[in-house]
Amino acid sequence: MKSINKGYIDGEFVALNGTQVFDLINPTDHQKIGEVTLGDETDTRRAVAAAKEAFRWFSKTSVEDRIRILNKLKNAVSKREKELTEVMILEYGGTRRFCTMSVQNAIASFDNMAETLRHFEFQRKVGNTLVQMTPVGVVGIITPWNSSNSFICSKLATAIAAGCTVVVKPSEMSALQTQLLTECFHEAGLPKGLYNMVNGLGNVVGNAITNHPDIAKISFTGSTVTGKLIARSAVDTVKRVTLELGGKSPNIILDDADLEKAIPQAVFGAYMNSGQACIAPTRLLVPKEKLPEVNQLAKAAAERVVVDDPAKDTTNVGPMVSEKQFERVQSYIQIGLNEGATLLAGGLGKPEGLEAGNFVKATIFTNVRNEMRVAQEEIFGPVLSIIPYENEEEAIAIANDTTYGLAAYITSADEDRALRVASRVDAGRVCINGFKHDPLAPFGGFKQSGIGREFGAYGLEEYLEPKSILI
Repeated sequence: MKSINKGYIDGEFVALNGTQVFDLINPTDHQKIGEVTLGDETDTRRAVAAAKEAFRWFSKTSVEDRIRILNKLKNAVSKREKELTEVMILEYGGTRRFCTMSVQNAIASFDNMAETLRHFEFQRKVGNTLVQMTPVGVVGIITPWNSSNSFICSKLATAIAAGCTVVVKPSEMSALQTQLLTECFHEAGLPKGLYNMVNGLGNVVGNAITNHPDIAKISFTGSTVTGKLIARSAVDTVKRVTLELGGKSPNIILDDADLEKAIPQAVFGAYMNSGQACIAPTRLLVPKEKLPEVNQLAKAAAERVVVDDPAKDTTNVGPMVSEKQFERVQSYIQIGLNEGATLLAGGLGKPEGLEAGNFVKATIFTNVRNEMRVAQEEIFGPVLSIIPYENEEEAIAIANDTTYGLAAYITSADEDRALRVASRVDAGRVCINGFKHDPLAPFGGFKQSGIGREFGAYGLEEYLEPKSILI
């Protein structure tokens, strides 16, 4: 068992003023694997002060200096790739396949931002005006538990590229992962004050970051509910905010699609990251006349989904991150039953032989109406809703009938047709004929799925303020 009792402030691991201890529980078997001392408002103020002091000189560094730092970080994190993967499996319960990919994405984020930086114009001529893109200031980074280190690396890389310094509040449930990542950053020889980290609760450290007058911007990934609270608090000091929030992503299967290929892909896609993914396509929209065939294919696919120990190479769905999250998913399965949706696969309770952990059966509801709660609310677990539609127009209407707008998916034999549909779907990212990721393309949500964008040049601009100089 590991005990983490320090934060990282001004280039050093330091003792904290906070004294509350949080237990770290393995979601696979409920065994205690560690504990972390949580910081408080005093610790947060120290971290902000260090970041503010470092910003004075770091904001003036050259593009070449920043690229060198990004390369050092990539090399340091790469050296401990295997350890980072294993600790993520242990602490979070993510499948080996997902955790491997997540750590690789974390490492790649430094290269991706360095590439963006090489081509980014910090000075531009607009009309007769010189426009300088200047770093916004100290950035507060608040990250969730479902891909913790990947979020920290991508946000930190962007902040460094912009010339900003950071204070990070990771999820307290990811403390083992954050500790190892911070050791990597320390080994990279990061300049003092550039990266500061305080473990703590959202209503303590998170609030202290959001309300601190010396924090110029908040970059948050997490639930829509928490994002709204952050946005309200940020108003008092007119902070800039980037919010990547929840989703209830539609997956539209058009009537010309190859169902034998598309439906199994849709089922496994809905269970990405054990269903604990904001971009998971958890609403499967299918032609009504093909519903019986879809049901047959979806049920067969669900039977092939392996819910098991996340350390195994063959596992598709691991445990939910906590007992609280397990209970949340169970409550939604009961809601689906109460609402009259047809249970096609899975259901309440734990899979046989996995009673010791937070495991949920791979669940599918069919004959779902889009107004049902299981179709409207983010469940964050392996629960898929199949919704029939009459025609293409209704499919688009159903897809857009949600408060969310993070991602969407479209499958069609006609790529031009899929592109036309994609242009009418309200989502920040739309994938056609499969699940794709482009780390240089903007990522973020429409409607209540967020504000602003991450990744690439669009993400970098979120950390910069344009200054117009008229000569």
